[in-house]
Amino acid sequence: MLKHRRLVNFLGFLACFGLIAYALYTEYGLGLDPCPLCIFQRIGIMALGVVFLIAGVHNPRGWGGRVYAVLIGFAALVTIGISARHLYIQSLPPGAVPSCGAPLAMLWKFTPPIELIRKVLTGSGECSQVNWKFLGLAMPAWVLIWAAFLGWMGIATNTTRRRERLSTSAGSAIR
Repeated sequence: MLKHRRLVNFLGFLACFGLIAYALYTEYGLGLDPCPLCIFQRIGIMALGVVFLIAGVHNPRGWGGRVYAVLIGFAALVTIGISARHLYIQSLPPGAVPSCGAPLAMLWKFTPPIELIRKVLTGSGECSQVNWKFLGLAMPAWVLIWAAFLGWMGIATNTTRRRERLSTSAGSAIR
């Protein structure tokens, strides 16, 4: 499966699309409002999906695949980091979590970008609430699992081209 780089990149994009579609369903269909860390995780998954889509359309050869692997790895690691931070905040005892701050839309309007990122990653009371679980895991845990899997898949897929050429030329020499 890893031999078909374009197909796997498109599958990575479709997985990211599905994750975002489900997040929007939980927001608008189930009425679960996302906290600031949830929104940052969505941005990470969207960035991952965009890189997968561009890699699938471009279908690079040689070092181009490694560039996409680095970009996919970076987007996945950032998303994993945000998800891990969210899980940490959810694991804190009730008195240790900072109180809820201004909504993200208000912060976005009046706060410089670096300060906004710092405030969001600090977390707030709304980020500590666990209002959705599947198989005993909260949504940030599932985002972490998916980001790790998609990151591994994207890196493995986009760095295999050289090995394929070596195995092909070795097979030709044997015949």
